[in-house]
Amino acid sequence: MNRIQVVFFAVLSTVLFSCSEKEQPPLFERVEGKESGIQFRNDPMKGDSLNFLDYLYYYNGGGVAAGDVNNDGLPDLFFTANNKGGNKLYLNKGGFRFEDITASAGVAGTADWSTGVTMADVNGDGWTDIYVSVVSGKLGLHGRNQLYLNNRKGGFTEEAKKYGLDVEGYSTQSAFFDYDHDGDLDCYLLAQSSHSVEMYRDTSLRRMPGDKAGDHLFRNDNGHFTDVTQAAGIYNSILGYGLGLAVADLNNDGWDDLYIGNDFHENDYYYVNLGNGTFRESGASAFGHYSRFSMGNDIADYNNDGLPDIFTADMLPGEEKYLKTYSGGDALDIYRYTIEKNGFQNQYSRNALQRNLGSDAGFSEVGLLEGVAATDWSWSPLLADFDNDGNKDLFISNGIVKRPVDLDYVKYISNSLVKKELAGSSRLDEQALAMMPDGKVHNYIFSGSSTGKFTDRSADWGMMREGYSNGAVYADLNNDGLLDIVTNNIGEEAGIWKNSSTVNHYWLGIQLVADTGNTSGIGARAWLYQQGKMQYQQLSATRGFQSSVVPVFHFGLGENEQVDSIRIVWPDFSTALLTRVEADTLLKVSYRSSDRFVYPPPPATPFSDVTAGMGIRWKHQENDYNDFN
Repeated sequence: MNRIQVVFFAVLSTVLFSCSEKEQPPLFERVEGKESGIQFRNDPMKGDSLNFLDYLYYYNGGGVAAGDVNNDGLPDLFFTANNKGGNKLYLNKGGFRFEDITASAGVAGTADWSTGVTMADVNGDGWTDIYVSVVSGKLGLHGRNQLYLNNRKGGFTEEAKKYGLDVEGYSTQSAFFDYDHDGDLDCYLLAQSSHSVEMYRDTSLRRMPGDKAGDHLFRNDNGHFTDVTQAAGIYNSILGYGLGLAVADLNNDGWDDLYIGNDFHENDYYYVNLGNGTFRESGASAFGHYSRFSMGNDIADYNNDGLPDIFTADMLPGEEKYLKTYSGGDALDIYRYTIEKNGFQNQYSRNALQRNLGSDAGFSEVGLLEGVAATDWSWSPLLADFDNDGNKDLFISNGIVKRPVDLDYVKYISNSLVKKELAGSSRLDEQALAMMPDGKVHNYIFSGSSTGKFTDRSADWGMMREGYSNGAVYADLNNDGLLDIVTNNIGEEAGIWKNSSTVNHYWLGIQLVADTGNTSGIGARAWLYQQGKMQYQQLSATRGFQSSVVPVFHFGLGENEQVDSIRIVWPDFSTALLTRVEADTLLKVSYRSSDRFVYPPPPATPFSDVTAGMGIRWKHQENDYNDFN
């Protein structure tokens, strides 16, 4: 073959390869509202004192919940709105068609400003209920959190006051879980705060109750929720700007722990469940640093080592044009003051991926290493297997209507004359808002791998449409074994993203069923073994930002048609072992009391620390450099 022929075939091969690459359809395709019937949109209400300048979280948006409200096997969808009576419930009719049943179901809401939403069987009757979080008590906003109990006839009855959950305050989101192992679902309520972020307070205020601010823990006492916040060791102060809430057994002792993401100066909280009705905040000993502006979060075993890891979203831009105009935190002297004088831990403005090193070893933050540190103004991270290859992928909802951290805007707002005008009247409000640049960006999605490294697939998986997406969930909307994505957007229709994968990967779903109490097995764990590999998951409804998913296990199996075995452990330690399970099916596993599963103790270490007895008193003092300024 001569040189010309070699060059010709090389060029031809490149062209054919490029064509085959272009012909590969994106993993996700958007289903428009006129096709799906979902035409919900979140348009935040406006007022003289209700805008981005007066309310810092004006553009945080609404949440979305997926759950089966009529027990027909299809996940239905509930959206919250930042306006009175704007919440919507859509019944899944199959084939990506939905019916708006808000009016007949009686769930539009009476509060002025709804935030998070959780679907769970709160009263243990086998039917999915809805709990909506509300911001009220400031800026003229009125309302209380609302609990809609399913009446089994297509409607709901609001019973928050009867159950002790009609909270008035700055609620962000709730999580239902059985923290005391008594068989019913308790409730953690996450809240925002109202103090100025420029007031550099110290950590001693964590024990001071925050009135309408501050988180709450409610224990389910035979159908009535009792506030046990203080007695259980939960912080309830004005320091916490709670935006992220995740529940999981992080130290592998069988008891569900809590991870709370706080915006601004306050650290994230890591509450270790002590198994006696109380928690111990243990963040300082488990984490080297956190995200600075912690938004939503999710917990899952991203690297398949059997340990749950934590992802927290922040707002570091990935694109150079935004990065160079981004004001990502305090000046260095103020930053050091908050740590050295006020008692806070190190925080950096970027996404944090906390890899679990084991029950006593804590976590190692590897977001930069794994390629997921910068995704712009991020809200709802979701770790799930979207391509069914056996590795967790990562979706992150994105965008904000206005960018208040833009350096040009910061320079404008720092002018003494402008400051004086803004403080004295609202005359310059519109001008100040106009100075903020638009923050419309696309959602991000990353494919996971067996090494733990993530690859940005936003373009080739069909996620390049720009917008302002806040709350988000994954759900198999048409029961085809592929996880679809739903987003709650500001100023446009909700995003319905159909998973149209053409790759022949197998999957397995597992739905847990109990007769009473925790009827969907929230908190249960599953270990799946297949061809010498293992996957681990734990059931939790509340995930991401202000949102909740269907509490069903979903495992991608790659090219394997059969699972060797699955070990399921319920919250009360009852256990079941399934063997030689066929793929591409949704298993329903009923609760049966059995011998208790015993969690293994941490493996013995080959070394023991004998430093104290050696008489060596010298200690190295490391220089304190800010590596990420």
